[in-house]
This record gives sequence, C-alpha cells and structure tokens, in this order.
Amino acid sequence: MNLKNREGRPVPNVVFRTRRDHEWVDVTSDEVFRGRTVVVFALPGAFTPTCSSTHVPRYNQLAPALRQAGVDEIICVSVNDAFVMNEWQAEQKASNLTFLPDGNGDFSRGMGMLVAKEDLGFGDRSWRYSMLVKDGKIEKMFIEPDQPGDPFEVSDADTMLAHIAPEATPPLDVTVFTREGCPYCVRAKGLLRDAGIRFDELVLNRDYGEVTLRAVAGASMVPQVFINGAHVGGSDDLEQYLAGRDKAAA
Repeated sequence: MNLKNREGRPVPNVVFRTRRDHEWVDVTSDEVFRGRTVVVFALPGAFTPTCSSTHVPRYNQLAPALRQAGVDEIICVSVNDAFVMNEWQAEQKASNLTFLPDGNGDFSRGMGMLVAKEDLGFGDRSWRYSMLVKDGKIEKMFIEPDQPGDPFEVSDADTMLAHIAPEATPPLDVTVFTREGCPYCVRAKGLLRDAGIRFDELVLNRDYGEVTLRAVAGASMVPQVFINGAHVGGSDDLEQYLAGRDKAAA
C-alpha cells in the first residue's frame, strides 16, 4: 500500500449520497468543510468489531470536549451505503457524530486511502485514519501504520483530542449498577447529574444479574458506582468522592 500523508492539501471534492427522512440528499465536500473546523475519522466498515466497540463510541463520548476545543463537527466516514450507515449510527446511539456514507469509495480514493480487502470479502474499503480539517484544508492526519490486518494505534479520539487541546481533561468513565425503585440509586444518579458527569446505567434483571454484581463489585446492594475502572461504592461513597474532587479542584 502507498498511504501518503496529505497534510496541507484540500480534501477531495466529492458528493456524499446521504439518506434523510426517506429521501436522498446529496451533500458536497464544500457543504461539509468550507469555513468550518471538522474532525474526520475513517474506518474499514460499519458494524465491524473495532469500529463498533472502540472507534465510534469513544469519538461519540469525546465529541463535547472536541467541540469545546473549537471543532464544529465530528464525522465518521466508511465505504458503506447510506442505509447501512444510518442503521449503524442508530445502533451505536452516536448522536454526537455525523455519519457520511462513501458508498462508491470516491472520498477514500481521493484521500489515497482506498485499499483492497478482498481477503475478507469486503472489496475495496477505507484504511483507518483520522484528520483535522480547517476550511477544507487538511491540517493534521493520523494514519494507522501499514501493517497486516487492521491496526488501531493513532486514529483514536484521545489522540485527536490531545492534538487539538492538550490541556483538556477527558470525561470520566462512569457506570452505575442500579435496580428499579431504588431511592439510593436515584440519589446517586442525581449526584452525578448535578456534577455534570455523564454515566452509563446498568439495571438489575435487565442488563445484569445479582451474580454479576457480586462478581464485579463484591457486593449485593445497589447502587454500585465505578469511575475510571475503580469501584467507588454506593451513594454515600459517591457523595464523598465528589466532595473530595471538588475540594481538589478548588
């Protein structure tokens, strides 16, 4: 493969065939990029493992931080049609991102990033990369190394955020184990919302069972709060954690 860095050059002038409200809508490169600051991350295919488990979710999570740093839009590009891209975005709940279908590979080809994936039965697909585009010109590219398989080392959201805003603090990764009708769970979620902290909620007998809770938290009572991989505990423990965090920030 001949994966060339295109920093300093304009993005390809193409038409993206998108689908909105059961209608075809053509979107040009000018409409997407002109006069705007845009982050693009491109990947091999919708619904594929790394793309679905890591690449898209983290960009979706860090989108508010990227926008705070001056980015107007965060775009995911893949050589898939509009129907597939729309369904994938819905499945990923990636409302902070824009998914652009590059069904014919025109954009990827113009970027010099269209590669053969016949060995996987994929045909031609985009190589994995990310870039920062300002007013239609590529300012920075992070291209995955030319190695067999599907390397994922430099095109991630954290690398892009560190480039754009090295002083920015990434959001906390928070999960709360709860059950329906639990007042302490309501309190814990309220504490997090009041602190402006987003979280994932796992509900007993819907998302997990008691065995899972005991195995993960070493406890059978809810709520159980985890932050950045560490077990914080219940609502009282969370309140103490947040008070200490506020004190440290003062």
